[in-house]
Amino acid sequence: MSQKQTPLFPLRQGRHTRQAHVDLPEGTFEEEHARQGFFGRTTHLYRLHPVTDWTRIEGPLRPHSYDLNGLKPSAEEAIRASMSGSTEAAFAPIRLLYNQDVALHWVAPSAMDFFYRNADGDDVYYIHTGAGKLETTFGVLHYATGDYLVIPRGTTYRFLPAAGDQRYLLIESFSEVTIPDRNQLGPNAIFDPAMVDTPELEAYDATPREWAVHIKREHAITKVYYPFNPLDVVGWKGDLTVWRINVKDIRPVLSARYHLPPSAHSTFIAQNFVICSFLPRPFEEEEGAMRVPFFHSNIDYDEVLFYSAGHFFSRDGIGAGMMTWHPQGIHHGPHPKAIPLSRTKDRTDEVAVMVDTYRPLKATPAAELMENKNYWASWK
Repeated sequence: MSQKQTPLFPLRQGRHTRQAHVDLPEGTFEEEHARQGFFGRTTHLYRLHPVTDWTRIEGPLRPHSYDLNGLKPSAEEAIRASMSGSTEAAFAPIRLLYNQDVALHWVAPSAMDFFYRNADGDDVYYIHTGAGKLETTFGVLHYATGDYLVIPRGTTYRFLPAAGDQRYLLIESFSEVTIPDRNQLGPNAIFDPAMVDTPELEAYDATPREWAVHIKREHAITKVYYPFNPLDVVGWKGDLTVWRINVKDIRPVLSARYHLPPSAHSTFIAQNFVICSFLPRPFEEEEGAMRVPFFHSNIDYDEVLFYSAGHFFSRDGIGAGMMTWHPQGIHHGPHPKAIPLSRTKDRTDEVAVMVDTYRPLKATPAAELMENKNYWASWK
């Protein structure tokens, strides 16, 4: 028995545009109804009203917004709410959103006199504010604002931050983190692998004293003590290591004639989620082409956006250090002022990190402490 074949060309009804995101019929608003995070089957709907022009929302699917600027490890109630087995305050990630595949944390480390090892998953840090030195099993990396630090599961490491404010977004993956296949774009697109930095071995502190490693496994901390520095590595070879890339070294894929979907900005992938980077880039040049994110329904993915720097033209009331979460099943898209404002500018200067998750996320009480409960009404 043969399976039904997907049509090569889409079916059409009523008023629509010939090219998605270009020359919308007058008085209509385009909605992308797509599977598999813009990779699967897709239908574009042309509506007479924005799908976010709601009057009220009752239930758990309302959009969420969090201001993380006031969330610090010294907020003891936040730590207790987000961690079952805490390490010392010098390094106390505050868990915000999580599911079986990924957890998002807010970290504000000070100088650590102990080492840390995550036995649950890979750690991807985005340095929102701050700089310093990262000591690892594989050597030392110096980091700064805008860096991504990718640390494989089981790596022993510690942060030695420089003076000043330190705020990091930690994306903890329970599967291996890698980079997406660039396919026909070629291996050097988005960022050339030669831009990646890896640790360099340096002389380590050999002071004879008791050294501690805090190991996280299933959200509990085990502390192991040694009479020597556990980073006593004098050489290594292989293809598994810590690595770093800065957002300034990532070159977004562009189209002057067509607004690309968020998937075009994928930076890292793992099982059941993807990390994307939205970076400064020119707006679409051709008249009639959309310049702002199109309305869409999260059919298969929860969408989280962390706003790090610049002007976030598609969102009202959003500033650096804030995060939004749009659950599966409810629409979202640009705020009402965003579409006309986009026509007055030549480029965007925003820096933002997006995490799209296949499984629904849950919020911790620590996140709820920072929530703007009226965010759902910001599209009015």
